[in-house]
Amino acid sequence: MTTGSGSASTPSNTRSRLPWLIATFFGVGFLRPGPGTYASGITVLLWWAASRFVGQSWLLPVEILAAAAVTVIGIRPSTIVARESGREDPGFVVIDEVAGQLIALIGAPLGWKYFLASFILFRGFDIAKPFPLRRLESLPEGIGIMMDDVGAGIYALILLQLWLHLMIR
Repeated sequence: MTTGSGSASTPSNTRSRLPWLIATFFGVGFLRPGPGTYASGITVLLWWAASRFVGQSWLLPVEILAAAAVTVIGIRPSTIVARESGREDPGFVVIDEVAGQLIALIGAPLGWKYFLASFILFRGFDIAKPFPLRRLESLPEGIGIMMDDVGAGIYALILLQLWLHLMIR
């Protein structure tokens, strides 16, 4: 990985506290095995709990706003943590899974079947990285870290919404 100056990044002895908290989703990224799966699962549970406090007419705007906010907010901390750890895409950076899972949940009915379907679809796309998700990883620093999961979330969102549309017919 290169920094803005073009030199190779090396691990730093210091950690920027707030970026590490955000990028690791308050330490969830250090859970083993499968920190991304933990982050996605916790995101689903947090959205389920939070959705109880959001009026039905506000659910969709809040879902979109939350997904967009986490995506934008996650880019800079992901960049900082990648630089400080000396890794291009550290496995313990899981804010990207949070953003992708939130995207996958957009418009999903509030029921365990739909949450589970959203979770499975997102994790499947995130792990398999179908075209062109793998290419998104090559974007610079935090943008690349975030965008492949954003893409996986969009794939999951589309598939879930198609499934819901076909089920209703």
